[in-house]
Amino acid sequence: MVLVMGTIFFLSHQPGDSLHLPDITDLDKLLHGLAYGVLAASVLLALPPSRCRQRPLRTGAGVVFFCFLYGISDEFHQSFIPGRCPSAADLVADTLGAALVVTVILTAARCRAFSPPVR
Repeated sequence: MVLVMGTIFFLSHQPGDSLHLPDITDLDKLLHGLAYGVLAASVLLALPPSRCRQRPLRTGAGVVFFCFLYGISDEFHQSFIPGRCPSAADLVADTLGAALVVTVILTAARCRAFSPPVR
C-alpha cells in the first residue's frame, strides 16, 4: 500500500512537460483510475480478511473514501508542480477506479464465500 502511494506521489511530482503520453483521448483518466484501483486493492490486502467478511460494505466504503482523500492530497500536491494543475475530473477518475476495484473484489469474495465447495 505504501509502495503504491509512493509511486503515485512520485508520478504526480513530475513536471508537466516531462510526461509524454500517447495522444489518446482520456488516457490520463484511464491511468488515474488504474492507479487508484491498484491503491484500493493494496489497501484491501492490507486489512485483516475478517474485517472484509464481517463488514464488507463499511470496509469497501472506507477504502474508497481513503482513496478519495489520497486523490485530494495528490491533486493539491500537483498544484505546486510546474506544468501540472489540480483537476476535479482526475479526482473523479481516481474515485471511480477505486470504487470499481473494491466492488469487484468484495463481490468476488462474497460469491466465493456462498458457493458450495467443489468436490
